[in-house]
Amino acid sequence: MSIEQFRQLIVEFTQGLAGRALDGELQRWLNREHGPQSASYRRLRLACVDGVAAGWMCHREHAGIRYGRVVKPADDTARFSVDVVDMDSIAGGHHVHPLGEIDLVMPLTGDARFDGHGAGWCVYPAGSDHVPTVSGGRALVMYLLPEGQIQFTR
Repeated sequence: MSIEQFRQLIVEFTQGLAGRALDGELQRWLNREHGPQSASYRRLRLACVDGVAAGWMCHREHAGIRYGRVVKPADDTARFSVDVVDMDSIAGGHHVHPLGEIDLVMPLTGDARFDGHGAGWCVYPAGSDHVPTVSGGRALVMYLLPEGQIQFTR
């Protein structure tokens, strides 16, 4: 899959997120409608795995974490940016989500979990913060950030 094809997949997906509050209800909806058993999850996961293998996704590395911004916020992505990280039993940098964060967790090895979440979606509301941590194996995590906003604190 090319970066252009990935972007189109994101455009189609984020249209269903436009105007929704980033909260527990959105997390439940995403896991119900786009969870690991769904075609949309499988498409997004395969696109990320292929993008990493092709070298255009997660092409940067710092402190054992591969990462990269793949899509900048735009009107056709409902103002979400998309970052993808490749983490293997490691913690990242503490950060704050000024407008919230939507994460797609895609385990690759073992029983990989992201902040305690297995395969599927987790949603952080505006103003929340965390130290993103993958335990139990390797996972890709796709971050959807409203307006691309994230504030690293350390």
